[in-house]
Parts: sequence; structure tokens; C-alpha cells
Amino acid sequence: MSIKLVGAAIALSLFAAGAAHAATLSFAASMNAAQEVPPKASAGTGDMVGQLDTATKTFTYTVTFQGLTGPATMAHFHGPAAPGVNAGVEVPLGMAPTSPIHGMKMLTDVQISDLEAGKWYVNVHTAANPGGEIRGQVLPKK
Repeated sequence: MSIKLVGAAIALSLFAAGAAHAATLSFAASMNAAQEVPPKASAGTGDMVGQLDTATKTFTYTVTFQGLTGPATMAHFHGPAAPGVNAGVEVPLGMAPTSPIHGMKMLTDVQISDLEAGKWYVNVHTAANPGGEIRGQVLPKK
């Protein structure tokens, strides 16, 4: 067998091994005012569903919300944080967003690690609740 063929075989097996480790992971969050820190008085609710392509490191998401005290002023993914703990913005979801919010973001290795560990939350802000009106912990779906 020539050196070129051996090299090609090795390259192909390494590519196949890398592809075998790539996966699409699913995430979800259920948002309400009780999960905000501190909790808020609002009937608002929302949901987030997302998928992480581990090969491209692309996180694709949809966030829906309803019943807020007024129009949304902004929304974000925050982290790293356990439930009940506030954290900085990881991914902004826009100013004055309307439901549904669709988007995608290429994540860093650290962000992926925190996301997979359940250390992100998503929240939606309003004028009445500028620090956030509804919030939900983003968790891996099994």
C-alpha cells in the first residue's frame, strides 16, 4: 500500500471519528415571573426551545412569551448561573422583541459547557420590570 493511500485512510478514519462525536443537543426552558430574582408579580409566561449543533457550535433557538405587563423591552440568555442566581448577558435577543424570537448564535467552548451544565437562563424584560419580568432555566432535554 502506498504512503498516499495510508495517509488518505488515516485522514478518512479521523474525519469519521470526528463526525461520530458530533451531535445535536436539545434544550428547553419554561419561563414565569416566580423564577425572576427577586420574583415579580406578573401573569406572564413563556417558553424556549433550542438546539446545539456540536460540530458547528451553533445554538438555534425560539423564544415565545405572552401575558406580560407591557411590551417586551429586551430579552437575553444569561449565565453562568444556577436557579435563583443572577448573571451577566451571554446572548442578547434584541431590543423591543416580539414573540416569537427566532435566532442562532455560534457559541464558545465555555458557553457550550455552561449551557450543557444547565447554567444558562433566558428572560424577558418590560418597562414595569426592567431587570426582567419572566425567567426560565435552560435545561438539556433528555
